[in-house]
Amino acid sequence: MEYFQRETIINEMNDSLQGMLAKYGLDDVGIFEEEGEGKTYYLGYTVRKNGVVYMIHQAFTKNEEGQLAPAESSWVIESEAGDTRGYQNLDEVFNYLEEDRIKH
Repeated sequence: MEYFQRETIINEMNDSLQGMLAKYGLDDVGIFEEEGEGKTYYLGYTVRKNGVVYMIHQAFTKNEEGQLAPAESSWVIESEAGDTRGYQNLDEVFNYLEEDRIKH
């Protein structure tokens, strides 16, 4: 398992924010991070699309030095309506959000 500095991951994510706004038609986007239980750490994005806020993240494992390694390759979407999981990339995440909006 290869570990990376948290700051390196965050910087790469920050570099992608402006492109995400345009590509996925977002109202707003920021970084999401949360300490889980034990060595679990969650990193991803908080997005607002069509007025609804979603937390989109992946699970990481945190080592004693505070470095992070991907624990899962799939993405999770959290919202007030509940959680869905198993998305392999951000395109799948945002396709789901667009389809979900059309259904409502």
